[in-house]
Amino acid sequence: MDEEKGETERAGRKLAIAASMLLFSSHRLPGVRGWELRRRLGRNYLKIIDALNSKLNSIGLRVKIMFDQPLGGSPAEEDFDRARFFVTLSEPLSVADIVAAGWNIEDVAVLAAALSYLFTKGGRASEKELVELIEVKLPRWKVEAAIERFIRKGYLTRAEDNTIKVGWRALAEVDEKELLKAIMDISPTQQKDGSEGRT
Repeated sequence: MDEEKGETERAGRKLAIAASMLLFSSHRLPGVRGWELRRRLGRNYLKIIDALNSKLNSIGLRVKIMFDQPLGGSPAEEDFDRARFFVTLSEPLSVADIVAAGWNIEDVAVLAAALSYLFTKGGRASEKELVELIEVKLPRWKVEAAIERFIRKGYLTRAEDNTIKVGWRALAEVDEKELLKAIMDISPTQQKDGSEGRT
């Protein structure tokens, strides 16, 4: 009986350690590498992460695993050791929730436009091309400032040849298919006889 209780306490402690490592990052980038989890939690760290994931699901969160390289088949142990583990939302936020979280709606529009364009271009485009595309709707200075902010936050990356690429954070937090579907579902208001589209 005492042995079973001790095992439960150890498992609870390991869950708490895993949660603190994932939620309270000491790195510049959120989350931790698999090898760090293995070092603190033991070689069965993936089972602990699965248990933590089921607890987090009840509050709308999940553990996301980002591998350094796209994997052809199922990941090997070394792939998990090099992967980055972090906590993200399990469901996308509504626009109202995004604004309530402190995001400016224009910034959200810039990010959505930039990412959808980059996704259709294979993940990379020239910065000039991207700015020119978005400045049709917003002033150039706002677009440039928003792009700089998203580079700092990891949603976009600037390469040495002055191209903008999809950042690690966008790959982790943004569902490419859902974003492109949402963009495709938006249709401009049709004005046939001049009366349609007015409120």
